[in-house]
Amino acid sequence: MEPDSSRPEGEGLEDPLQPASPEVLVDVVVENPAWRRFVPRAEVLARRAVAAALAGSGAEGLVTVLLADDRALKRLNGEHRGKEKPTNVLSFPGGAPGYLGDIALALGVVRREAEAGGKALAAHFVHLVAHGALHLIGHDHLAAGEARRMERAEARAMHRLRLPNPWRHAA
Repeated sequence: MEPDSSRPEGEGLEDPLQPASPEVLVDVVVENPAWRRFVPRAEVLARRAVAAALAGSGAEGLVTVLLADDRALKRLNGEHRGKEKPTNVLSFPGGAPGYLGDIALALGVVRREAEAGGKALAAHFVHLVAHGALHLIGHDHLAAGEARRMERAEARAMHRLRLPNPWRHAA
């Protein structure tokens, strides 16, 4: 993913790839500037979410987080998963040493889900970034046992950030 060329002058220049942990660097690309309006400090929250999700995993390398719109996620979902609709988050594990992979989020879908679930938008966003980061290191939720392990890992990440367990009230 290309670095965000629309960053305001001076923003992030002092530390554009702020370490999420000593082993993980996170680059946040804001493709849709509306993210900054709806999720203040989205870049900082994304870095913290990745760090919380990967804490203690031994993962090392770069993670890129793309903050996009529904159209971009619909295109990516169609190209990579054969589903012609936008989705909340997609993860693309890296194929090279030192590159953990990419996470992409759709603002419209994330906003609608947060509203429908009665969740704070920032907390839902952080949960989805953590979810995406866990996919990058091999977690999945296709089988019941895998899903429970992933949900527990997501809950631990949210706890590290002092945010509510997103599964506490889930049916």
